[in-house]
Amino acid sequence: MNTQVIVLNGGSSSGKSGLARNLQAVLPEAWLSLSIDTLVDAMPARLTTGGDGIGFADDGGVDVGQEFMALQDAWIAGLVAMARAGAHIVVDDVFLGGAASQRRWLDALGHVPTLWVGVRCDAAVAEAREAARGDRVAGMAAKQADVVHEGVTYDLEVDTTHTGSMDCARTIATHLRSSLGERAD
Repeated sequence: MNTQVIVLNGGSSSGKSGLARNLQAVLPEAWLSLSIDTLVDAMPARLTTGGDGIGFADDGGVDVGQEFMALQDAWIAGLVAMARAGAHIVVDDVFLGGAASQRRWLDALGHVPTLWVGVRCDAAVAEAREAARGDRVAGMAAKQADVVHEGVTYDLEVDTTHTGSMDCARTIATHLRSSLGERAD
């Protein structure tokens, strides 16, 4: 069965968004790239200042409340429905809850063929990217660099510390092709 969903999990500024764009360029099918940032950006302002929504602390910490979690569950269900309807989806996510975050995706995906990709990046490099971007709270990249991977199981991991996102995308594409070949035998 062909992969319908590629889940990229990594901390802030690890290179997931660039990787997703490059996957769209190297994969033969049309893949939609959807990010947790898209969900946050779509939320009403009152849910982006903490409380029941999502809050960003001055030290880079992120807190999520019940209303955010409910909206995130609906977002996940929507993406899974798109995949079940035939769309190929690249998900750019940050598993703040580590294994518990992956479990939520696994429960929603059911039998939808999914490739789980860990996107790693040295915390110092991610911090430098974060500073250069200027659109993140300082400290977020360092806080998330390792915690998002705790207890998460991957089919493949890439490290963007010294490897460009195009090369990482090619690694993922090669993995997908070899997986299809193994299944066809």
